Formats: sequence, structure tokens, C-alpha cells
Amino acid sequence: MAGESFRFGKSIAVLCILALSACAPQFRNHGYVPTESDLAQVTVGVDTRASVEELIGAPATSGLMTESAAYYVQSRVSTFAWRAPEVIEREVLAISYDSAGVVTNIERFGLEDGQVVPISRRITGTSGTNKSIIRRLIGSIGGFRASDFLG
Repeated sequence: MAGESFRFGKSIAVLCILALSACAPQFRNHGYVPTESDLAQVTVGVDTRASVEELIGAPATSGLMTESAAYYVQSRVSTFAWRAPEVIEREVLAISYDSAGVVTNIERFGLEDGQVVPISRRITGTSGTNKSIIRRLIGSIGGFRASDFLG
């Protein structure tokens, strides 16, 4: 009888440990930012876009309109139980280039440097009215003439 009580208590203890470990936050890392030692190899005013990519790797993204910069982004996200994931660390390395593709500036930004950027959605409108496909189909039901089918 005492042996069963000990096994039951041991089982409860194991279940409690498993339950508590399930409540621990989980961390995920995303992206890549070169280390200071890797970045020390890049010389402002000398290195080009190609030599930078050869030295420290390809960036996560670059300047969308003018290719005037390259951005390396690394984030650490914490997830805890039912809560929404939270970015707890973020580092952005921005390398600026001139029109000839030569490095002009290197900057690091952390999460504390960030600003909320409002994203605007720009959609090019189509000509005519903005009808859904179902409205267009229903609207075309009575729009046929017999001469359209009789050649």
C-alpha cells in the first residue's frame, strides 16, 4: 500500500514538472545581422555592394526604389502560453550606397530606436465601377440580344 502511494506521489510530481515546463516562454530567432568582427572587414568609401555581400552575406532586403541601401534584420520573439508573440529584441544593420554602389555609411539600430510606421495600402483602381465578380455576372444576365447569337 505504501509503495502505491509513493508511485502515485511520484507520478503527480512528474506531471507537475511537465505542466510547469510547458508554461515556460519559448524563443525564436529570425534573420541575420553580421557580427562586429565581420563588419570590421567592410571599409566605407572602398567596398562595393558585391564585395560587401561576399564579405558578410546577402542582406534581408534592400532599398526598394533606388537600391541605395541594404538592410540586415535580426529579431528574437518570445511566445508564452496564450499570449500573442512579442518581439523582445530587434537589430537592424543599414548599409548605405552611393549611385556607383560604393558604401557610404553603416548604421545599427535596436528595438529601442524603432518607430511605429503606419502602413498605407495603395491600390490602383480599375476603370469603371468597383463591382464584385458576382455583381458583374448577375448584371450581365439580361444584357444579351438575339442578334448576338444569330451571326
